[in-house]
Amino acid sequence: MGKVICFDLEGPLSPQDNAYEVMSLIRNGDKIFEVLSFYDDMLTLERRDEYEPGDTLALIVPFLTYHGIKDDDIKRVSNQAKIVGGASELVSILKDDGFNVHIISTSYEQHAHNIGEKIGVEKGDIACTRLDLEGLNDKFKKSDLESIEELENDILGFKLPEDQSRIVERLDRFFYDELKKSVDIFAEVRVVGGERKVEAMLKVASDHETDLKDMIVVGDSITDYKMLGKVKEAGGIAVVFNGNEYAVPYANIGLATVDMRFLELLTNFNTDKALKLVRVWEEERESYMRSPEDIPGATPELIELSATLSIESFPYFHTLERVSDSKVEEVVKIHKVFRKTVRGEAAKLG
Repeated sequence: MGKVICFDLEGPLSPQDNAYEVMSLIRNGDKIFEVLSFYDDMLTLERRDEYEPGDTLALIVPFLTYHGIKDDDIKRVSNQAKIVGGASELVSILKDDGFNVHIISTSYEQHAHNIGEKIGVEKGDIACTRLDLEGLNDKFKKSDLESIEELENDILGFKLPEDQSRIVERLDRFFYDELKKSVDIFAEVRVVGGERKVEAMLKVASDHETDLKDMIVVGDSITDYKMLGKVKEAGGIAVVFNGNEYAVPYANIGLATVDMRFLELLTNFNTDKALKLVRVWEEERESYMRSPEDIPGATPELIELSATLSIESFPYFHTLERVSDSKVEEVVKIHKVFRKTVRGEAAKLG
């Protein structure tokens, strides 16, 4: 038993999109990654059988192999990653308050374990994507490498989003026909995204003998929408943090902030009381900016932090239970600004 909170990693805890940065080690790798990420979004929205959001981390593996990227390169890029403001402090606060803190992430384990160590989350409490690049090298034939080179040239000629149909057709042909004859990349790299995040979350709940209605989950993107939706449906606290349009509609609370410590305000309440606090915040946000000592339940440290924030960076909380489409659009716009501030270039990825 005990209180349980599960965080997505890239976004809520670290701003870096590790896979994007690793691909950027390759010439034109950023462009290739953006096209593959777009393809990932299209397959997810299409609800392609056996495809999960976040499988971009499987899609990029042939390119990493072709260009000789190693596991150590992933670790080296990860070592350059920053931590979201207040994330380490929040984890410490939650643990002191009796929370079992878990990370459920699409990230490769080389990155997820590194960030976990920096913020105080043990490897055993992290569900993430296992990748053994060196072990995959021998599975690619010479003909596969030639196909990868041809595909790269085609990708560099595509324009987003105008060439959507051409992108889907060409990448389908490569991943589901040409490459699959020798390497089923989706079977070799089981990315923890979408439904697999839900499976990992259910295991966490079972291990702690906790119902989903008593859990808190925090996510921000298309890989998290199923996890957020599952907890929201069960009556738990599903927080979208600086989220995008794929995640916001599936949460029941929105938090747009440059510092994760504001999440602490929700963690000692059940869902109904947390939603009530958020409703009051929506009405009193400007008042709290002027007089942060009036923030309900704020610690001296949080009051001090609040006093240092500008109007633009002062947090927004939003209720997202049974709201109109227009409110969802309003929240997405606000979150987009904070997302760009916190994540930089990674904000444009799904």
